[in-house]
Amino acid sequence: MITLNGILEIEDFKKIVLHNEAVSVANETLQTVEDSFHFLKAFSENKIIYGVNTGFGPMAQYKIKDEQRIQLQYNLIRSHATGSGKPLDKISIKASLLARLNTLSLGRSGVHPSAIQLMTQLINRDILPVIYEHGGVGASGDLVQLAHVALVLIGEGEVYYKNKIKPTAEVFKTENLQPIKVELREGLALMNGTSVMSGIGMINTLQTRNLLDWLVKISAAINEIVQAYDDHLSLELNHSKKHKGQRNIAATMREHLKDSQLTRKREHHLYNGLQTGDVFEEKVQEYYSLRCVPQILGPVLDTLQVVEKILVEEVNSANDNPIIDLETKQVYHGGNFHGDYVSLEMDKLKIVVTKMTMLAERQLNYLLNSKLNDILPPFVNLGTLGLNFGMQGAQFTATSTTAESQMLSNPMYVHSIPNNNDNQDIVSMGANAALIAQKVIENGYEVVAIELLTIVQAIEYLKVQDKVSSQTKAMYNAVRDIVPSFKEDTVLYPYINKIKNTILKTSK
Repeated sequence: MITLNGILEIEDFKKIVLHNEAVSVANETLQTVEDSFHFLKAFSENKIIYGVNTGFGPMAQYKIKDEQRIQLQYNLIRSHATGSGKPLDKISIKASLLARLNTLSLGRSGVHPSAIQLMTQLINRDILPVIYEHGGVGASGDLVQLAHVALVLIGEGEVYYKNKIKPTAEVFKTENLQPIKVELREGLALMNGTSVMSGIGMINTLQTRNLLDWLVKISAAINEIVQAYDDHLSLELNHSKKHKGQRNIAATMREHLKDSQLTRKREHHLYNGLQTGDVFEEKVQEYYSLRCVPQILGPVLDTLQVVEKILVEEVNSANDNPIIDLETKQVYHGGNFHGDYVSLEMDKLKIVVTKMTMLAERQLNYLLNSKLNDILPPFVNLGTLGLNFGMQGAQFTATSTTAESQMLSNPMYVHSIPNNNDNQDIVSMGANAALIAQKVIENGYEVVAIELLTIVQAIEYLKVQDKVSSQTKAMYNAVRDIVPSFKEDTVLYPYINKIKNTILKTSK
């Protein structure tokens, strides 16, 4: 059981969203929420408070009569539940719901505790609001997408229940759950924030770190099976640059290769004084996709760590408007709902994931092109050349997928379009940025899966199963458990999907 007390870490998202660990809210946290609610209710009686007794957005100039305040909140929820496109996957929805629960639990929004309690029940019972991919511009938060969350909390809309989409009212009746009754400003408070982009972003960081780990291992494996010199991974070379990411990647690869019988020492070959002639038959240095892995993946690691830091800060922040401060007994109007922090980090994340995907594609091409590697048959074809095709067909998939990610890496952060009668005159497009990053990450797994299968086939052809490092041997065995060695042409897509799903599961 994870108890919310104002701090939610990436590891907590992993446990609750991916491992289905239960969540609760600390008693003192619930008390703060209740105190915040009662303070705002009393404070707003003789004052103009946005979203309590005013209209919304450009209609904030209109005062709402006391007897219409509650109807105002219901109107906001229903009118903004306008999402379109495909429903988000359940993991993304659960992460978004958890992010919203956490920020509302900070006691800065003035919601009634019943909203917190119902959201906790929905997470623990795996009853998840159906949220659609299109609708959020990420300025007044993820208004449209979070409206679908709010719609469920008032007992309307649809939910995922036992892996099917069902009417909320029907599921609540089955599960004996009561919708919340809007007491003050629950409509705006539930909708006004960055929780969808942040929730998806948290899962994106988990999956990116896992993908990076796999690509580091694969990059080490390709270096050993082509018997590369190991000095490009040396501590001395990599510590001559100051970047922590580069140093960490090199150290991880050295650890991976410590018991390999295939990587070579330069002093045993090119430094021994035995080379003669004007032309060297063997490569003096490897291609960049093999030799420059620490320099390429180092920036990925450094960037990922910054993204993780910003996302953790965001999900533990009050991203509502207005903000309640119980210490000063004041209500502050501003723009904490603006999603630029998340939008920028999601753009950065998808750029580095695309670069990882490009590296995997180039390494794959090196293995498949016999004129480059000089040790493997074309397309790592273990059958009859000309008659069989090996991994030739799979390369098309890797190439087209990489190209898609390159196109998708154009930033959303700078694609603001004014809307809402120009009240929202500059927006973040944060939810779009998070969802596009999610797609780019999925593409990365597909390309890495194809490269991993190719490496296993190459090890098979070279008959070096007993010479590769223990970590590479473990990867080899893991793939061979789900994909048999093949010489004759076979339908590969089921195997590629199995490998993709297997390595994706390790992010959990």
